[in-house]
Amino acid sequence: MDVEIGNLFVRRCTLVRAPNFEVWKHFETEQALQKWFGLGHQVEAYTPGHEGHIQLSVEVQGARRSYGGKILNWQANRELSFDNNWEDVEMAWPVSTQITLRLTQVGDETLVELFHHGFELLGESASAQHEAYEAGWNNQHLSALKKLVECE
Repeated sequence: MDVEIGNLFVRRCTLVRAPNFEVWKHFETEQALQKWFGLGHQVEAYTPGHEGHIQLSVEVQGARRSYGGKILNWQANRELSFDNNWEDVEMAWPVSTQITLRLTQVGDETLVELFHHGFELLGESASAQHEAYEAGWNNQHLSALKKLVECE
């Protein structure tokens, strides 16, 4: 079952000229994920699957900061959702947000959506946090995935 996307989310998407099972190959291993998600971010550890975990990092104000969490939903060829929180106690939220990568077959192509969601659970800081991530996310990861898949 898909993870429910709440009311306050950041969404980025791209349409890839390939079936979902071809796109999904780039989610199946740490090395495959690093090739496209590792732009600006680093895939530090990734155990795919139902009991899996993902740890990523990104540079924030000149220092590398880790984030990620437990995989909440793993549906091959369809969806990867995971808990998302900062490991640094000073940056951590009181509750985790989530990141969902969802693949939807559209004819011969695949719509790939990236959702960062759950901001409404952050209380008073929800609006400001959502606004910051809305301004900060671009489509570079999904553009890299599209290029990688379509050039194979």
